[in-house]
Amino acid sequence: EKVIQMIDELVVTLKKEQFDDESKKEYCAVQFDQSDDKKKAFERSIADLETLIAETKEGIATATEEIAALMKGISELDKSVAEATEMRQAENAEYKDLMASNGAAKELILFARNRMNKFYNPKLYKAAPKQELSKEDRIMVNNGGTAPPTEAPGGIAGTGISVSFVQIDSQVAPPPPPATAEAYKAASAESGGVIAMMDLLVNDITKEMTTAEAEEKAAQGNYEAMM
Repeated sequence: EKVIQMIDELVVTLKKEQFDDESKKEYCAVQFDQSDDKKKAFERSIADLETLIAETKEGIATATEEIAALMKGISELDKSVAEATEMRQAENAEYKDLMASNGAAKELILFARNRMNKFYNPKLYKAAPKQELSKEDRIMVNNGGTAPPTEAPGGIAGTGISVSFVQIDSQVAPPPPPATAEAYKAASAESGGVIAMMDLLVNDITKEMTTAEAEEKAAQGNYEAMM
């Protein structure tokens, strides 16, 4: 009887253990499925990351090439700007030299023409402005003294050509008139031709200066637009 009881208890214990084993088996199967799902998810994530890494590397390579091309373009642009600036400075210096030399030549011609008009066309002659005396000099002159001498100009329009080189002293009398009316007409006609030639020279110089000024303005505008 005790043996039968022990067998019954053993059967009950085996059934319980079997139930527990089946429960554990089901639990393990669920865990295995979940683990397998997580593994597949991790594998997909790794594949996605590898794809992203490859795309990033490709993007970095492309960006590196673009940066190199951009740096080359900047270098070439800097070189172009430097060359354009150097050319603009040279053109501007040439323009200034031209304006200075032409301005000096124009003033010199006008000065000579005015001196010729003094003798051949007095109506067209423009006298130099009278000397302005200081208060002390006016007192000296009013008391019978002599006005101080006028200082000679340093030159004509910065040319370094002394006015005394071309100036005819205002106190020196003009050359005696020709002996005959015909000779006087010939001298007047000759002086008129010289004066006309001077006028042509002045007009040519003025045109050249006007053209140079317009070209300089256009060149400066183009340079500023490029900058």
